[in-house]
Amino acid sequence: MQVELLYFDGCPSWQVADQRLHDALALTGRGDATVHRRRVETPEQADDLEFIGSPSIRIDGRDPFVTGGEQVGLACRMYPTPAGLRGSPEVEQLVEALR
Repeated sequence: MQVELLYFDGCPSWQVADQRLHDALALTGRGDATVHRRRVETPEQADDLEFIGSPSIRIDGRDPFVTGGEQVGLACRMYPTPAGLRGSPEVEQLVEALR
């Protein structure tokens, strides 16, 4: 399983997502999986990577949280969670995405 966390420094939520992603991997028995962090620094790089905001999580190349209509660019991403819109998916949402 390949897990990638795409982010840019302008959004601090990527650090929360990183911790939650590690927690979710541990809960699914994949605590030894490597999370590849990729910093996106330019609009051109965002276009090339089809980066739809920070943080973005890809599992085996697929973003499990895409809803459609997201725009590519250097922006902070919001996720619908049981607690409302947040800057990162909840651990339980990540566990579900990893299964």
